[in-house]
Amino acid sequence: MTKPQTSADAFFSVDMRVGRVVDVAEFPEARKPAWKITVDFGPIGTLRTSAQVTEYAEDELIGRLVVGAVNLGAKRIAGFRSEFLLLGAQGQDGVVHLLAPDQGTPGDVVC
Repeated sequence: MTKPQTSADAFFSVDMRVGRVVDVAEFPEARKPAWKITVDFGPIGTLRTSAQVTEYAEDELIGRLVVGAVNLGAKRIAGFRSEFLLLGAQGQDGVVHLLAPDQGTPGDVVC
């Protein structure tokens, strides 16, 4: 099932950046299993999010390059301030596979 058509302007208004995971913590307050993840986005700074990607072990996430949408505004999730959206691809089995650039520096713009 595909989503409705959108404009290029709407798509390009999303600020997607490369970041490096610097911290991962358990999130027992979440309704579904999730991690609290801290990512360094270089000149933007360090931002935190929660993500239902518990199929990744903590040590698989630390140091990993990821892609985040950093201008969607903060959202409260079980009392936790989530500051960006961590991007991934969800398979038919429901498992999220994180998008990961082959190379990059925290803060690089995804285009």
